[in-house]
Amino acid sequence: MTKKAIVGRKIGMTQIWDEDNKIVPVTVVEVNPCRVVEIKTQAEHGYNALQVAIDEKDPSKMSKAEAGHYKKAGVTPGKNLLELRLEDVSAYEVGQEIGADTFEAGEWIDVSGVSKGKGYAGVMKRHNFAGQRATHGAHLVHRMPGSIGQCATPSRVFKGMKMAGRMGGEKVTTQNLKIVKSEPEKNVVLVKGAVPGKKGGVVILSNATKKASK
Repeated sequence: MTKKAIVGRKIGMTQIWDEDNKIVPVTVVEVNPCRVVEIKTQAEHGYNALQVAIDEKDPSKMSKAEAGHYKKAGVTPGKNLLELRLEDVSAYEVGQEIGADTFEAGEWIDVSGVSKGKGYAGVMKRHNFAGQRATHGAHLVHRMPGSIGQCATPSRVFKGMKMAGRMGGEKVTTQNLKIVKSEPEKNVVLVKGAVPGKKGGVVILSNATKKASK
């Protein structure tokens, strides 16, 4: 279960050297303190979560309902409003800031974000199909999926059939990544390896839910 989480923006990838003088590929995540706007509890809402805002936005550029939501909480309006589902929210209060000091170097985390959109893609790129044979008798079908339907029974294509279509642009979670370095004074966290999304994309860092069971 998720016990703690923060919101950040993916800056990009670089590399650093560890104590053994080995290169470690890392993703730089900017974690500006996010503000708690609302606390949702199991008794009142059916689940525990923190509604948090990141960055800042002019209230005049919001709808009255959205601006009123921030005004009621007494919190500076933000560009993005997200929910962090946590196991226990009793230690938090409205207006509290959650920053990069939530995690320390060496901790294992899961990172969620919206993957890069790759547009319309075929089945070989989208679903790792092998493609058709590239020998005699194959003409302009080398990257096609092949037969997708049935004969007289049931005479239709099943739902969920893997076919060509839009690829990417969906929520993805990469599990069991390690925090190499946390620098709260610079609002930066360095995560080993790659995380989902484009540069500047919003990502959610939470404690690894499966690592403890390994």
